[in-house]
Amino acid sequence: MPHAVAGPSGPSLSPARLRSHSTWIVVPTYNEAGNLPELVRRLRAGLRGEAARLLIVDDGSPDGTGLLAERLARADGDMQVLHRTSKDGIGAAYVAGFRAALAAGATRVVQMDADMSHAPEDVSRLLAAAETADLAIGSRYVAGGATPDWSLSRRLISRGGSIYARTLLGVGVRDLTGGFKCWSRRALEAVALEQVRGRGYVFQIELTYRALRAGMRVEEIPIEFRDRTRGQSKMCGAIVLEAIAAVPRLRRELTAPRLARPAADLSLASIGGDG
Repeated sequence: MPHAVAGPSGPSLSPARLRSHSTWIVVPTYNEAGNLPELVRRLRAGLRGEAARLLIVDDGSPDGTGLLAERLARADGDMQVLHRTSKDGIGAAYVAGFRAALAAGATRVVQMDADMSHAPEDVSRLLAAAETADLAIGSRYVAGGATPDWSLSRRLISRGGSIYARTLLGVGVRDLTGGFKCWSRRALEAVALEQVRGRGYVFQIELTYRALRAGMRVEEIPIEFRDRTRGQSKMCGAIVLEAIAAVPRLRRELTAPRLARPAADLSLASIGGDG
């Protein structure tokens, strides 16, 4: 497979093999060379032979993550790399990956972190939940979900932020800030990716809220969220607080008359009960 290099005109997508898949897994990366081989190995093992195309969206990692991804793609066969020329937030990386997946005919798109905070073995459970939902969310805050590696202060900031956001937005999703999700094609087309403004952590809240406003059915399944063991975390309390501060803007913009939906559209089915 030829090596794809990002040019001055924008992102560059490595060529695909002839096989096409309805399920895509989109993983943004920045300096994740230490985690990528294990991620790919565990994903393939966890899927137990189920066909899925893995798309790595690399933002020009200086540690060579993009080049490593290309080498892994040559061996994997069902893996591509989207090279982006600038690092402008995880939201922008996901939007680029979603667009590539939809353009290739994907009917289900999983999004997840590269650092194993989201267990690759849980992807199959997420896909199963998506059989009856437009959007399935791996949730830390329904019964059975957990954050065993977190300090009390981090738990308070994250959980408090989710409670604040769902209260202000008037929705039932318990883990609005979570980033482990499986989208149906219908849901991704309904959220109007071209209108998404969130580039950082608030992106997670915005896209889920857009899905609910569009009448999509959402389910949460419990997951155990673990801290990374390799590499440097991009998350900090300031980023979370910045996202929470953006929630009132989301509410104003997405509940304007031209976007308003009946209250009944904000539906939620939780697997595992309350958390």
